[in-house]
Parts: sequence; structure tokens; C-alpha cells
Amino acid sequence: MLRTKTDLLDAAEEGQRAHLAAESVSKTYESRPVLSEVSLTVSAGQRLGVVGENGSGKTTLLALLSGAVEPDSGTVTRHGSLAVAGQELPFGPADTIASLLAVALAGARTALAELDAATQALTDGEPGADERFADALARAERLEAWDAERRADLALAGLGAPGDRERPLAELSVGQRYRVRLACVLAERVDVLLLDEPTNHLDAAGLAYLTESLRAHPGVVVLVSHDRMLLDEVCTALLDLDPNADGTPTVYGGGYSAYKQAKAAERVRWEQRYAAETAELEQLAHDLRAAENRLISKWRPDKGTNKHGRATRAPGRLHSVQRRQAELTARRVPRPPEPLRFSCPDLPGSGAGAVLTAAEVVVPGRLELRAAVALSAGDRLLVTGPNGAGKSTLLETLSGSLEPSAGSVWRAKSARVELLGQESEFADPGRTPDEVYSSVADRLVLHGGLPAGKVVRLGELGLLSAADRNRPVGRLSTGQRRRLSLALAVLRAPHVLLLDEPTNHLSSTLVDELTEAIRHTPVAVVVAAHDRQLRSDLADWPELSLAG
Repeated sequence: MLRTKTDLLDAAEEGQRAHLAAESVSKTYESRPVLSEVSLTVSAGQRLGVVGENGSGKTTLLALLSGAVEPDSGTVTRHGSLAVAGQELPFGPADTIASLLAVALAGARTALAELDAATQALTDGEPGADERFADALARAERLEAWDAERRADLALAGLGAPGDRERPLAELSVGQRYRVRLACVLAERVDVLLLDEPTNHLDAAGLAYLTESLRAHPGVVVLVSHDRMLLDEVCTALLDLDPNADGTPTVYGGGYSAYKQAKAAERVRWEQRYAAETAELEQLAHDLRAAENRLISKWRPDKGTNKHGRATRAPGRLHSVQRRQAELTARRVPRPPEPLRFSCPDLPGSGAGAVLTAAEVVVPGRLELRAAVALSAGDRLLVTGPNGAGKSTLLETLSGSLEPSAGSVWRAKSARVELLGQESEFADPGRTPDEVYSSVADRLVLHGGLPAGKVVRLGELGLLSAADRNRPVGRLSTGQRRRLSLALAVLRAPHVLLLDEPTNHLSSTLVDELTEAIRHTPVAVVVAAHDRQLRSDLADWPELSLAG
């Protein structure tokens, strides 16, 4: 199958009854809890954003909501037709854009065919033809079936996807296939849309088209995204999968800005509550020891009134303290987890003078660089332009991974140039991040590429937890693999850091931290990005705009 699609109830009957709910859903993979006690309800007209750290289960949640994966416990209720656009698109050698559209538009095409057949039956005076025609007409109108082909063409054009329906998917780039799939989902007009990182590989025009399409969608939208502006502009609520003080995910009203403020305030309350309960438990422990000592020493009060009453207080006091200690321990909030925080290592400057230059670079069919690029230590450059303008190609030629057919690229002899590409792939998915990182570090030290004393351990970067550093790479989430690629890029202590769509697949929190790091590192940094918030954050950088 090219993608997941489930028709849960007849679309003509559903109308605005589109509805999606999960009740106490949990899922464990290989003894590792991925989701625990997740509950949500999304009705027609509502758009729920899903956020959380990489590996928190966002993609797994979409799989559970779609029915592609069954929960270990809990229930999922769906009403209405449903379609999913995931981060990966499996396809066969014979698949084309047309075959992908055939799946997406099957409902509309079938509805039109049934309407034609019902019309003929009505003309021929067949028994029950009136009812058959009414049902077929209602379904076709519900799906806006007459407009399906035009919607598909508009979506392909709006997202910057190829329009030739006979082109094989195998001939398309990863980004082109991604945009074709997203266009199919938007053109289908289903009741429930589940989207996993839909802004990856979209330029400004594509982002605007997607934003408007989602805001106009009359049904249910559940959206996993790192794009902070999209979450602000589209979502009516956000579900944070990172557990709160009660150990459960939390739904916040509004977009990303409101969520970020509420999340910060909740964290402060959690820390204050934990500190107060810790202090009370310590005091109770002190009181308990004092009461026990009085019983052991057979303590008695001084002579005077009510001697017997005061003599019997010690056991009562002991029981009271024990009861309060048990109650508080049973309901005590856990220690707030220390969040992963990206700690960019001290990267080297490169002294005075240029470390990398490029001029009149040409890669046929992909890039014609009219302007000159010259980078010295600490320089910044933001590369912008529509899809197909050559942004990735430019970064590949600057890094040396692609040789231009014309023009010149010069790198200082001692300069290390590192490229973080858009996708993270690893030759041996069975190795753990610690093993991958250590092997690269060992090679760098062995061949003189990095002094042994300059190697930063993977755990010190704050990109992956201890548990995830020891899991096979193939079992990590897409975002976690992206974190490992970032770790390898900074491990090599580059003098020039080239970042191609660096926010793709990363959590919003890490995006904020990475933005702060690249603004202040002493090395030269080049960023190619469509991410609107990142471009806004880097608006004071020199900009190189490539024409499409």
C-alpha cells in the first residue's frame, strides 16, 4: 500500500459528524513503554497539534489513531473517512504519480461511476432506481467528486509537486515524493486527516498553501509538526506527550505560543510542589525519629497535671507521623525529569581570512550561482529560495560532496567543512548511537583529524538520553536519528558548518536551542531553510536568495 486509508463509515452519512477519540491508550515496544494513558477527543472543525521530545511517541500515536497499529490497552474511536500522510512513503518500481492519485481519488471516482450507473437505472425505469440515484447523488455531493481531479492538480501545483502524472515515483527526489503524497491527501477530502511532519520539504508557497488548506478543512486534523508557526496559525489545541507532574500527557488550548507559556508555568509549579513535598517528607522523617526515640528511651513527662495524658502521647504522635508520611509518599509527585538540553561544544575559530569561497558555480539542471560566496570565521549566511532553486545543491558543492561542472570552490587547506543534510541515514542500523559516535571519534583521532583531548562524549551534548544512546539506530525515531546526525556534525569540530533544513524532524524545544547555538558559535555557519520561524530568528543574517 502506498499509504494508510480507512473508510470507517459511509462518507455521505457522516457529514459533520467526523470525530476521533482515544481513551487511556498505551503502547509498548520491546518492553519499552512508548505511550502511556493517552486520552484525546477531536471533533469536526478542530485541529490538534501533537508535540513532545523526539522519541516521545508522536508517530506511534498517529499509527494508533489510524488503526495501523493496535494499542496494548485503551480504545480508539473513529467516525468518518480517514487518511494518513506519514514521514516515509513506501513505493514499488511501477508506481507513478497517477497510481498514487488513483488511491487518493478512488472514492470520488467510484462515486461518479455509481452516479452514472444510477442515472442510467433511473432512465431505464429499474425498480428502486429513485432511492439508488438519491444515495449516489448524496455521496458524490458529499465528496465533491466532480471537482476531485481539479483539486488534485491544484494541490500538486500549490505544494510545488511535479504535475506529470505518468512520472515514476522512483525518479522523484525525496522532497518531490513527499509533496506528491501530501497533495493526494489534501485532494481526497476525507473527514479525518492525520499528518506527520507535513512541512518537511515545503517552500514558502507550499507552506502557505498547506496552512490555508488545513485552516479550511471542515473535518478533524491531527498534526505532528516541529513548525512553530504552523502550530500557531493552524492548531486549536496542542497535545504535549511529555508527561506532566501526574505522569500523563496534557492538552493545552490554543497554538504554540500559548502552549509554550503554559508549559513553562506548569514546570515551575511542578518544581515548587516537588520541593515542598520533599521538605515536608524530610521534616516528617525527623519527627518520626524523635517519636521513636522517645518510645525506646521510655520517656515520661515531668511531674505535674495530666501526667498520664502526656505520657500516652508518644505512641499517638508516632502513629500520626507514620500515617501522614504514608499518605504523602503515596501521592507525591515525581522529581521533574531533567530535560535534554543541547549543549553545543566549543567549536574552533579559524583565525583571520577566508576559509571557504565559491564563485560562478554551475551544476546543470540544479544550480547556477550568480553571486560569490566568501566565508571567514564567525560569518553567517542564510540561503533561501523556492524548491528546486538549488539550495541543497549549493551546500553540497560547498562541502565538497558534489563537484560543479563550472565555476570554482576553494576551501582553506586546514579547514574542516561539515554538512548536515536533510535526511539521516546510517549504514548499519543495528549499531547503537554510542557505537556509531565512538567509531567516528576513534577514526578522527587516529588519522589526526581531531586531538583526543577535544573529543566530546555523546552524552555531554544533551541530544539523546542514556537509554536511547544504547538502542540500535534502526529502532530510533526519525527525530532521534536526526539528533545523532547533528552530534556527528559537531563531533568533527568543523570550521564551517553547513545546515540544510536543520529543523526537519527535530522537536520544537531542540530547534530553539539549536537556533541559539548557531547564532553564537565562533565558526562560520550557512543555513538553508524554509522554516519561517527559523528564518525570522535569523533575519539579521546576510541572505543569499536563489531564484527558482
